[in-house]
Amino acid sequence: MVLLDSDYVETLFYCLATVQICVGVYLVWRGLQWLGYARRRLHGDPGFYTPRTAVLCPCKGLEPGLERNLAALTDFQYPNYEVFFILASASDSAYSAVKRIAEHSRTPAHVVIASRPEACGEKVNNLRVAIEQLPADFEVLVFADSDGHPGHFWLHRMIAPLHDSRVGATTTMRWLIPLRNNLASALLAAWNASIVTMLSEHGRNFCWGGGTAIKRSVFDQIRVLEEWSHSVSDDYSMTRALQRTTRSIVFLPDCLTPSYVNVDTASLFEFTNRQILITRVYSKKMWASAAVTHLLYCATLLLGVYVTLISWLATLPAFHLAFLIFVPLLLAAIRGALRVAAVTEVLPAERSAIMGQAWMYILVAVFVPFLFLINFTMTLFTRKIRWRGVTYELISPQQTRIVAY
Repeated sequence: MVLLDSDYVETLFYCLATVQICVGVYLVWRGLQWLGYARRRLHGDPGFYTPRTAVLCPCKGLEPGLERNLAALTDFQYPNYEVFFILASASDSAYSAVKRIAEHSRTPAHVVIASRPEACGEKVNNLRVAIEQLPADFEVLVFADSDGHPGHFWLHRMIAPLHDSRVGATTTMRWLIPLRNNLASALLAAWNASIVTMLSEHGRNFCWGGGTAIKRSVFDQIRVLEEWSHSVSDDYSMTRALQRTTRSIVFLPDCLTPSYVNVDTASLFEFTNRQILITRVYSKKMWASAAVTHLLYCATLLLGVYVTLISWLATLPAFHLAFLIFVPLLLAAIRGALRVAAVTEVLPAERSAIMGQAWMYILVAVFVPFLFLINFTMTLFTRKIRWRGVTYELISPQQTRIVAY
């Protein structure tokens, strides 16, 4: 076995570690900016803009806290809205719970049966059918997911920025809270937390399907229904439609949506691989940039461990090498701590649960790039995803094939 030249490898490690430290310092600075933006949004007045609004929530299958989550959508402090729960079939296991919530809601709530999709995702089909049936007097469309539990003022804050005609849509993101402290759930929570801070005050934001608001006139103007016609991704397709205009996508950290999760290893990889494959198909530049970023981080750490062990075994000084491994890890942990600090302010009702599991978002986050690297590698070899019991093949952003239903 021929080992690489130790001087060359050590020099390469120095270069990579220097890059990672510079990137880490920059991302910590971005984390501080994100925390400041979240605080400003929290203390801002949403104003009095309250147009007539339709809240659309696709549902499929039973999940933890389903009735509590759906009830939250009917209990917003907002004067003029109706809720539309959409299922593909009345035989869905969630139907009875959805119907019960709609019947007992103080806010007008409706159950829409959309039927099975053809050449598009079931969620997308549900939304298309519901929107096509909406009365014309609904001025704003708000999209929510059945696994989130937004607060009382969530809807008002989501809609408020739309009074500015330059805004194309507002969006937020989920914050995952594990129901138990198993490794798979901890990895998923930390994995998702790193995505939350990709969205920012002035960045090139993207829509998230579990929390997006858009004016009906803008939705029609940018032809989202056409974009959805053969799509599996409601949010990326809407993002693509908005990117063809000059309107911005405003990220609202004050509207972060808590979602409780409990996954095993298989579910962890099904979820994370699906998200990354969808990104590869619908946003290739984002996928490629993120893949390179995580590859360099992982390569730096692995190379650092290698040169440190070689030096130690050769009884050469190795402390400085170990220190260069430690610094990027420390910066990653600091970023995780900044996220926790911001989210505990945004979600005060969930503060105790988040703080009790802070180690997941801070310590486990250090190793999340390795999970991302596995996700990126897996998506090189398949175009198929499984989503809520349905298997799809993602041929292109405009072409989806249903493999198994």
